[in-house]
Formats: sequence, C-alpha cells, structure tokens
Amino acid sequence: MSLISSKGMYGIRAMYELSKLPQDKPVPVSQIVKITDISQNYLEQILGKLAKSKMLNVQRGINGGYSLAKPSEEIMIKDIIFALEGKPKIANKDNCQILNLFIDDLQHSIETHLNISLDDFEKYKEIFNSSLHFNI
Repeated sequence: MSLISSKGMYGIRAMYELSKLPQDKPVPVSQIVKITDISQNYLEQILGKLAKSKMLNVQRGINGGYSLAKPSEEIMIKDIIFALEGKPKIANKDNCQILNLFIDDLQHSIETHLNISLDDFEKYKEIFNSSLHFNI
C-alpha cells in the first residue's frame, strides 16, 4: 500500500526543484525534465494540475515555462498532494469505535506531518546530516 503515489512524489520533487531555482523567469519543461528525470508527458500532466491549483504560473511561448505562483515557504507539501491526488484517506470507517478513533488520529497525524513548506525540506537534510555526521 502506498500512501503517496508516484504522481504525488513526482509533484513534490518537481516543486522542490523549482523552488531551488531563481524565480525571475519561467523554467522550461525540458529543464525540469533534466533535473528531475521525470518523463516529459507525465511531468506536463502534473505541472498542469499544479497550475490549475494556482501553485504554479505558466508562461506560454518560446521563452515560456513554469514558475512558483507564491514564495516556496508558502507552498505546503499537503497542498501539492491534495492537488494531485485528493485528500489521502487511510481507511473506510468501521463499526468499531476505538478503531475509528485510531484511524482519525492517524489521519490527523499524517496531515499535520505533511503541513510543511518546500523550504522545510532543507531542514530535513540538515537534521539528517547532523545526526549521521556525513554529507548526502
């Protein structure tokens, strides 16, 4: 069972990589493909959904491409996943009240954990490096 599909993971990856680039001009899809190694057709579908969700700006034409629609510290991972996959659902309700409470708590914990910005990803790298004492 996968909580986040490849579409969600690729969307997070594309948005994260875009967040590390200068935001003064749109980034062509071909450049995002090179950075992420995601097939162009699939990436265009993902970026299109993220643009419809108002997380990306799209500029058409020869100098076109994608850019973040707002600062990366305002773009939350959960919003990327929700835009691409809908709200994740752990399980259907059961007749057992304690099981339902557990599932609701688990659902809340996951959503809380996903409520981090693209900028927060760098903190994971810092924490990981400091705890293991080597560079990634």
